Amino acid sequence: MRITTFQDTGYAIASQRQQPLLTIENVTKIYPTKKGANVVLEGVNLTVEAGEFICVIGHSGCGKSTLLNMVAGFTQPTSGEVRLKGQVIKKPGPDRMVVFQNYSLLPWLTVYENVHLAVEAVYPQYDALRKKEIVMHHLAMVGLVESAEKKPPQISGGMRQRVAIARALAVRPELLILDEPFGALDAITKEELQEELLKIWWEQKCTVLMITHDIDEALFLSDRLVLMTNGPAAKIGEILTIPFEHPRDRDHILEDPQYYDLRNYVLDYLFGRMSHEE
Repeated sequence: MRITTFQDTGYAIASQRQQPLLTIENVTKIYPTKKGANVVLEGVNLTVEAGEFICVIGHSGCGKSTLLNMVAGFTQPTSGEVRLKGQVIKKPGPDRMVVFQNYSLLPWLTVYENVHLAVEAVYPQYDALRKKEIVMHHLAMVGLVESAEKKPPQISGGMRQRVAIARALAVRPELLILDEPFGALDAITKEELQEELLKIWWEQKCTVLMITHDIDEALFLSDRLVLMTNGPAAKIGEILTIPFEHPRDRDHILEDPQYYDLRNYVLDYLFGRMSHEE
């Protein structure tokens, strides 16, 4: 990882912090192919503290989704370790909930039933009333109480993503993992959900690890922005600390000259230094 300091603007590359919630240590992921080893990620190191909002950005093929899949426990590193609170992640678990771009809802269940299914799986010891309270609380959090009895095909894409977020948060995960959750939405709906997600994160104090292709989204949401190098053998190139205080106001940020300095820096990184290196 290249360490750079923006002495002229006051930005700094984030240093690693002690006692992190999530530790990714010397992680390499290799897939065997007929043409030989496909090294997707090589020597990745990252720490995330409890309560942080981390965005990961990079070109297609840089291993972003592979990295998140290892954090989620869907796949294992070829070498190195991924640890949550010091424990090696070996499989998926309710302490790490994933929200995908395609919602991953069960279309034959109602909005309420989709969220209840997760609560039932994680908290079988709770009585029916307690489970209902949890479901309705999280549907209210994302503004979907009135749509509780509708099924996914009957609601919009933005509403489906709200259901997916409510379902993930309802089991109180240690880490919320977001895999380009707003990538398929129109610009207006995307901005609305970004602000809603940021509000929920601020109120719940949950920890978020999110991948995105959207620079503006990353700068608006994240505390730190992880910039990946190109694949194959991708790694973390730089980690930028985002200087805007919480709670955030989009209009206020867009009036801040620092925003455009940061945006131009990320643009230069992705489309200058990392351009056509795959």
